[in-house]
Amino acid sequence: MSTPAPEISVEAQNFNWLLSRFTHDTGGVIATIAVSSDGLLIATSAALERTNADRLAAISSAIVSLAQGTSECYPLGPPDKVVVELAEGFLLVCAISAGCLLGVLASNQTSLGTVAYETVLFIDRAKAVLTPLLIEELKRTVGAAC
Repeated sequence: MSTPAPEISVEAQNFNWLLSRFTHDTGGVIATIAVSSDGLLIATSAALERTNADRLAAISSAIVSLAQGTSECYPLGPPDKVVVELAEGFLLVCAISAGCLLGVLASNQTSLGTVAYETVLFIDRAKAVLTPLLIEELKRTVGAAC
């Protein structure tokens, strides 16, 4: 017996569309995820399978936690973004709002500055629609067809 797909609000569809457009339209971006403050995946670009998206959500959450720990030990302020440089690309993690963060995988064939700039533009758009209620809905409906 299959479970019916959960209803998805227009707001959730809009957020998923914003994430997909950001991933598709930003040169060099391989995949993108959104993660709630408790480390759960709330949205993912089509390029990632669910298992890999969940794994990247856990990694992104842990990276931000380490950065926040650093900011508590040293008076340098809270983390704005964390960049992990890999041999073939980058992982950029930054807060969208108090309840959500964004993880971006990008190729090293792209300009990290351009990806960071486009990320800031995405965050400005996403912040306008992302509420605590929407985050809870996205947790329940992640992966459902929009």
